[in-house]
Amino acid sequence: MANRLHEEIYMSITVEVRGNNVEKALRVLKKKLQKDGIMKELRERKHFEKPSLKRARKKKENIRRCAKEKRLKERSE
Repeated sequence: MANRLHEEIYMSITVEVRGNNVEKALRVLKKKLQKDGIMKELRERKHFEKPSLKRARKKKENIRRCAKEKRLKERSE
């Protein structure tokens, strides 16, 4: 258990290249990375973010998410 803190879990995202169409495979890969939130996380980790700014950003994201859920709920009714 001593080394369990330093273990990393690797998740692989695979994209099949069909007919030597590498450009399309790259687009598919980018879309998958964006859907999983990996691109956003990479942008966030590029530079250090102060804890106070991190809390403010997360609060703003939650407010935006709740407003979107509310709008969608009102439309479905």
